[in-house]
Amino acid sequence: MTSDRLQHFHGRLALPLIAAPMFLVSGVELMVAACRNGVIGSFPSANCRSTEQLDEWLTDIETRLLRHEDQTGRKAAPLCPNLIVHRSNARLQQDLAVLLHHRPEIVITSVGSPTPVLKPLHDAGALVLADVASIRHAERAAEAGADGLVLLTAGAGGQTGWLNPFAFVRAVRAFYDGIIVLAGGISDGYALRAAEVLGCDLGYMGTKFIATHESMADDRYKRLLVESSADDILLTTAFTGLQTSMLKPSIVAAGLDPDDLPARGAIDIGKDIDVTARENRPKRWRDIWSGGHSTSGVTDVLAVDDLVASTLAEYREAVER
Repeated sequence: MTSDRLQHFHGRLALPLIAAPMFLVSGVELMVAACRNGVIGSFPSANCRSTEQLDEWLTDIETRLLRHEDQTGRKAAPLCPNLIVHRSNARLQQDLAVLLHHRPEIVITSVGSPTPVLKPLHDAGALVLADVASIRHAERAAEAGADGLVLLTAGAGGQTGWLNPFAFVRAVRAFYDGIIVLAGGISDGYALRAAEVLGCDLGYMGTKFIATHESMADDRYKRLLVESSADDILLTTAFTGLQTSMLKPSIVAAGLDPDDLPARGAIDIGKDIDVTARENRPKRWRDIWSGGHSTSGVTDVLAVDDLVASTLAEYREAVER
């Protein structure tokens, strides 16, 4: 099931899958449920209100996964924190120090070059996967020494890429032999198997994990995903200054016209990832939600156990074909 590049995790992954890091959605319950089901669990460190809470979350998740392993005899899939490495992230060094203390097996870096954190994370024994949205970004991250690349392709939820996944993966695989993760459009086990055939080692699944009982998403958000399809996804820079896939029905519900959105000023990642600052926004702005093209695959709100089981069954059927 796993490539030579992932032999370190052989026997621990039920699926070559990462539960993608999602701002204000991925939390302790979702991480524990994903990892104990053999899916790599990833969450943004910025989901924690403080560095102290990040330490508490990691301790809690690690303790619960160890208890699961003791009770079942099965090793859990790795936990994979996500660091925002943009220069405006005032907490970067403090969050990095917490990760170095906990020594996660994998760390994802996003919104910037992984270079500033690569050496300390490697020294702590972590694999570093870097988010990239273009071939040039991929080349730079590979040159810097990233162990893997997360290719943000057209259709990924939240902050996304714009390249076709077929073209992007094949172009990167032509010069890169490290781990490749496909982000965008992974809605079931068939898509996950297709990503492997294309040359990927892992796939990101985000949108379908939003609509799980264990996610921190608002129940209205989960229901909206069930009611929506890929046609309801709008690609816009209006909310973060970066290309972002958003749910048009949530924009309309906030009293805005999706076809006439106000211009966004300069990117300020520091403010955008501050949980308290976002909570202090007017309520109508807090309830504008993101989603990927795989929204079309969300047909119900499920427990993570059930989502992983159905995805695994689809994946096995695709492999047999």
